[in-house]
Amino acid sequence: MDFLKTLGASLLAWIIGFGLLFIGTIVIIVSTVVSMIPEDKVTTVSESVLYFDLSTPIIDSPMTSIFSTMQYSIDGAEPVTMLETLAALEYAAKDDNIKGICISVGNNATISLANIEELRIALQQFKLSGKFIVAFDDTYTQSDYYLSSVADKIILNPEGSFEWRGTGMSNIFYKNLLDKLGIGVDIFRPTACKYKSAVEPFFLTKMSAANRKQSEELVNSIWDSICSDVALSRNLNVATLKEYAKNLSISLPEDALNAGMVDMLGYEDDLYNLYKEYGVKTNKQGLVNTISFGKYVQSLSLSNFTATVESNNYSHISTPMVAIIYADGQIVDGNKYEDGSVYGSRLAHELRAARLDDQTKAVVVRVNSPGGSALASEIAWHEMTLLQKSKPVVISMGDMAASGGYYISAPADYIFADRSTLTGSIGVFGIIPNVGGLLEKRLGITFDSAATSTAASGIAGITPLSAEEKRSISKGVDRVYTTFTQHVADGRNLDLEYVYTIAEGRVWSGAMAKEIGLVDEIGGINMAITKAAELADIAPDFKLYEFVSPKSSFEQWVSSMGMVYANRWGVDYTIFGEEIRDIIMELPVITSMDGIQTQLYGDVKIEF
Repeated sequence: MDFLKTLGASLLAWIIGFGLLFIGTIVIIVSTVVSMIPEDKVTTVSESVLYFDLSTPIIDSPMTSIFSTMQYSIDGAEPVTMLETLAALEYAAKDDNIKGICISVGNNATISLANIEELRIALQQFKLSGKFIVAFDDTYTQSDYYLSSVADKIILNPEGSFEWRGTGMSNIFYKNLLDKLGIGVDIFRPTACKYKSAVEPFFLTKMSAANRKQSEELVNSIWDSICSDVALSRNLNVATLKEYAKNLSISLPEDALNAGMVDMLGYEDDLYNLYKEYGVKTNKQGLVNTISFGKYVQSLSLSNFTATVESNNYSHISTPMVAIIYADGQIVDGNKYEDGSVYGSRLAHELRAARLDDQTKAVVVRVNSPGGSALASEIAWHEMTLLQKSKPVVISMGDMAASGGYYISAPADYIFADRSTLTGSIGVFGIIPNVGGLLEKRLGITFDSAATSTAASGIAGITPLSAEEKRSISKGVDRVYTTFTQHVADGRNLDLEYVYTIAEGRVWSGAMAKEIGLVDEIGGINMAITKAAELADIAPDFKLYEFVSPKSSFEQWVSSMGMVYANRWGVDYTIFGEEIRDIIMELPVITSMDGIQTQLYGDVKIEF
């Protein structure tokens, strides 16, 4: 026995020692890498063409977790936010060193349709400076082309490919699988929420008639916007563009050329010749100077902009501020800070801090969320109403601001959305799985119990729900829907009966949402910032302030070792996140939907 105790203690000591050694090694490696980052800013080469290649990922909110940052570092370049991207493009229009832009999206770009829409607007603004925009690629996917269509000249490799096929939506349905495994699923959805399709994959094998209707109208609305933009930029006919997609008429490079969708077929040397036609001077080697977009962003400093981005320490600033708060990710319960999730209590605390701060005169909330926990959404909503009573609040919707994402947006003074934003989905549901059949069928495990009531005897997720339990849960779901619709009516100053007609869990595009009163104006985050400043009567003399994650004790320890990096704005963010998260595959979505949900189903997205 003593031998076993000694062996166990030795093994435990070895494991702890190895763990500390591993962490120490990581710390040393990261410190070394960080120390190798040059402090000097990248200097833009004169007479340069800015390569907008999107190898630099564009995200909605700043990242704070080392693991998120490392993932992007492994894949390629450090990401920049949409706000940084738009500011850099605005500055490039006035930068004498930048003579024009080349859009060359490539195959590594991962950017949402709504963000492409905002980028196109920014690029159109850039063209007003009189500088050129050209586009060149070996292949054009549909999303690549949508962005590139804003260019003055578009070049496609003569042996490349071109995609033009329309938009769509699809769902994965699990009912047959669940039946085979013996997993039961209890669905709770108000009768009025016939469009709330998040639950359909678990009890249907295909789209319901209501879901098909909303999906078709949604993709048609977005396709109309895309075709209108391309037609305007390329001087083409909308109906003709739709016909091309319907018949898959454009696939070969010569098809795109003959249809007027590109200007020439050529190679990279043809692109360089085009630069010379635009009057760009060559360097000593006879080549045109270029700078990647990522490096260009890094070359900029806060002093380049009239509105600046500051860290949490802004006590030295006397100028009125517009705060930017991010709600980026699924809405969940709790008070943590984690990239990709919106913790309801954490968001409420940030809204409260902005409300109580005298220097903050207006707030822009950038919402990019499919929703999630109804309770977390309610907690954030309450603080949003208090903030709105204190100072102007403007919502900027990103790729989606639906269900719980709309729940928290409703109290705002003004709401902006992109035309392709997925929003609305004013509805609620509950899902409770029952894996008892699976355990019995596959493993021979059964359950039994004795209790004072049928509800007390149940084992959550294992035994079937009793009639009393189902009735109780249904009451809760109906209550949330009543509350949700009333919040929308109050926040948007709409008649409650009208809200019922546009709710029902139905998803709308931003363009459709504007028509029915759920959105005030089509536009991106820049327009939202401008509107917030106007409502607060502080334009044009104001500064921006981004809420970022406060440092945990672990982060402070890391900072004390000098393990911080200065981001492109000169703001110190720790490279470690608040906690080390388990690197595991998530269980199916049905196991993660605890409590009553106001969210879109995770796999619903526009295929473009």
